[in-house]
Amino acid sequence: MMKWTIATLALLLSACSSQPQVSYYQLPSASAAKSSSAAIAVNSGKQLWIESVTVADFLSGTGIAYQTSNVKYTIANNNLWGSSLEQQLKQALTDNLNAQLNGWVVSAQPIGGSSDVDVLRVTVNGFHGRYDGYAVVNGYWILQHGNQIVRRPFDIEMPLQKDGYDELVHALANAWQQEAIQIAKALKN
Repeated sequence: MMKWTIATLALLLSACSSQPQVSYYQLPSASAAKSSSAAIAVNSGKQLWIESVTVADFLSGTGIAYQTSNVKYTIANNNLWGSSLEQQLKQALTDNLNAQLNGWVVSAQPIGGSSDVDVLRVTVNGFHGRYDGYAVVNGYWILQHGNQIVRRPFDIEMPLQKDGYDELVHALANAWQQEAIQIAKALKN
């Protein structure tokens, strides 16, 4: 009897000590944003500095956020961003806008040598999955062109085709790319 008790206790302790697998996610590069490594000469003088992409506090941690009801959110413990979400969003936006804006120089760093630089600031209030099977991306952006300032909200809900964090991350990346297309259209006008 004592052997069975010790064996059961050992089994329970080993089950408690096993750690769930942790997965790390990066936003995928959009195929349209991929470019050759060759330098491109730009003579148009059109320049855009993406000064900042900031996220709401609940998105600033390492865990992927998920909305479980209309008022409740949870942050994943085992499904984490591979690098800061702000950093990933800024890089993806830079890549996507470079792909959309032929003849422009789009940079995540300050552009020197010209006073005619458009400045973009983005605030992301939602970048998460939702209980009804949608990826949600919302917030607003502010574009400064000289003395002109344009502020536009965005709110994208993209249905998930299947369950899982892989699908959620792809849907969030697609929604972010859609917003980059809208920003590019605004810049072209």
